[in-house]
Amino acid sequence: MDKLSIVILNYNSGNFLTECLRSLEKGVNLDIWIVDNGSTDESISLARKNFPGIHYILGKENLGFSKGNNLALRKIRNEYILMLNPDTEVFPDTLNYMTAFMQNNQDVGAATCKVELSNGKLDPASHRGFPTPLASFLYYFLKNDSLYHLSSRDMRKDHEVDAISGSFFLTRKSVLDKVGLFDEDYFMYAEDLDLCFRIKKAGYKIMYIPEVKIIHHKGVASGLKSHSQKITTATYDSRLKAFNAFYETMKIFYKKNLEKSYPFFINWLVYLAIDLKWFLAKGKLQV
Repeated sequence: MDKLSIVILNYNSGNFLTECLRSLEKGVNLDIWIVDNGSTDESISLARKNFPGIHYILGKENLGFSKGNNLALRKIRNEYILMLNPDTEVFPDTLNYMTAFMQNNQDVGAATCKVELSNGKLDPASHRGFPTPLASFLYYFLKNDSLYHLSSRDMRKDHEVDAISGSFFLTRKSVLDKVGLFDEDYFMYAEDLDLCFRIKKAGYKIMYIPEVKIIHHKGVASGLKSHSQKITTATYDSRLKAFNAFYETMKIFYKKNLEKSYPFFINWLVYLAIDLKWFLAKGKLQV
């Protein structure tokens, strides 16, 4: 089995980072990189105390998801690379199973396992279609998730999807060398979607593999999810920054990847809908 490099971007993750690393302890042939985005809590000091033998890149400020991950991705030389969130727990055999799947399916550019939320439900962001105007309209206005999160698929079987989440994003160095790293125009959110778009455009498949799984305690760093309000480590200022980034990146992704495919009036309606949703959601700071 080829060595697997794992990149974990940390920002005030509290004890979640240490617990994540503990869940990886039994993994063999792992090359683990922790990038810290200027945390002010004890998360990185606890990790360094308990896991001194892994790579640490310590930043002085919050560079965001793309820039932070790219600091490690530029240094890695192994073929298989996993981007993993610090607020995750990896089950035994998940890494071996997923790496073997990638080795046996060379036409796959990226893959995810089943990403379960702490309530036992599938994290919808890990199983997505691209947010075309039709997919977004059906989802936000008619509550139809069939295109936006591909909810009509059989979740018990392996299948191809448009995009997976940065919470568990397994890819190859050779793929990143071809399509590029995370786009640093994104501070956080949609950078994984953008990378998936480029991977599919290059002719690779993106796969959802439900035979193995992780648990994702989603929203710990951002504090924008209703279920994570009691466990989040985010301050009001960092929540506001994450909230604004959530909507800003919708516009960035659409402009970069979809705008040229649609007429002016459709694009105008898309940007208007994003601004309206942004305005209406601002009171709760939840997404």
